[in-house]
Order: sequence, then C-alpha cells, then structure tokens
Amino acid sequence: MIHLPTVGPMADDEPTRAARLLDAQAKAERLFAKIEERGLIAPGEGERAVSDRIRDLANELFGTTRHWHKRIVRSGPNTLKPYRENPPDRLIGADDIVFADFGPIFEEYEADFGRTFVLGDDPVKQRLRDDLPEVFAAGRSFFESDPDITGKRLYAEVERLATDAGWELGGWHAGHLVGEFPHETIDGADVESYIAPGNDTPLRRVDKAGRRCHWILEIHLVDRGREFGGFYEELLDLG
Repeated sequence: MIHLPTVGPMADDEPTRAARLLDAQAKAERLFAKIEERGLIAPGEGERAVSDRIRDLANELFGTTRHWHKRIVRSGPNTLKPYRENPPDRLIGADDIVFADFGPIFEEYEADFGRTFVLGDDPVKQRLRDDLPEVFAAGRSFFESDPDITGKRLYAEVERLATDAGWELGGWHAGHLVGEFPHETIDGADVESYIAPGNDTPLRRVDKAGRRCHWILEIHLVDRGREFGGFYEELLDLG
C-alpha cells in the first residue's frame, strides 16, 4: 500500500507532511472519543449499522465523506478475521468485544485508526483490550531503539510481544505505509509497503520521490480458542 508521491510545486515539505498526518490522526482520535460518548457501539446493533453511524459522525464533526479503506466494525468471532476478509454482518451482543478500524481522509491526508471496545465485564476480553496499547507501546519502543530496523525485524518483535502476553497475532502483517490519498491502490501487493516477515528493507527510508516514509503500526491480537480478538492501530513513527 505505497502511495504515488506528489511532486513539483504542489508537494508539501516534510515538516508540513508530518504535521498534516498528525492532525489527521488527532481528528480520528476525536472521532473515536465521540463514538464512546454517544454510545454508538451497543448491544443489539448490527455491525454495518454502527459503521454507517460512525461514517455519518465523521461527516458531522469534520465534513469527512471519504475513507481510503473499507470501514470495519467487527464483533465476537468476526474479530478474528483479518482485514481482507468480509465476514457476514453480525448483531453485537450484551457481553461482546468489538473493534473499529477506520481510514478517514482529512484534507487529502489519510488517518488510520483502530480501537477495541468491551461490553460487559468479561475479564479475559478486558485483559485483551488493555494489552493492546501495551503491546503497541512496546513495539514502538523497539522501533525507536533501532535506527536501521526492518519490517521483518519489527514484525518478529511484535509477534514475540503478543506471544508473551498470551495472544496470537491475527494477520500476516503488523502495519503499513501511510501518507497522502490515495495510496492503497498503488503497489498494494508490494511487501516493502508492510511491516511483515518478507520485508527486509529499513522502515526509515525515502520513497521514489525522495520523501520520508511514514508508518502505521497495527496490533491485531486474537484468542482462537475463545473465538475473539482485538485491534489497535495508529501512527508508528510520528507523535
């Protein structure tokens, strides 16, 4: 998922690019805070209906009508499924776990933000929800400790962190490039665009136009025996 860079007089300089990516993420964070404040994720609601309400909320708050990837709200066993799958719509239960993964576009810059919500008081689901930001923070610290870190090495560390916490990773990668819209349709199968076992290239590099690459770190933890998972993602190298 590498983007085609903007070149020429319309291109933003690097400090501006970084600031705009951070601003896009801050808006996504505000959107997710409002999801909880308004109780949009509730028992008896369908996943697609909740996704549509979040879409409408983004439009209400920020005038955002476009999302660079499909909008995802998944609950229960559907939380085991990786991004590329499309499980059938499901009603959210009273003692459920739910995650939302949204990629709203703000002034042509992409956010990619994911969080997990627990309904009820199941202690294992609550532990998973609470472990997600801890694994993310540890993965980010590992990234920051190694200036030459590759996608392969960071993936292996995230996988180790997940295992040590008692979970499995739910997908074949743990993050991807992010930038100006659109990027998903460009080189979508290129492993160098992902934090993945096959990516031996340094994450701190520049793109074909000589601009710095920026990354999203995705933490998808699952418990296959209990048939649920959770998700957490945001910018890795900024913020």
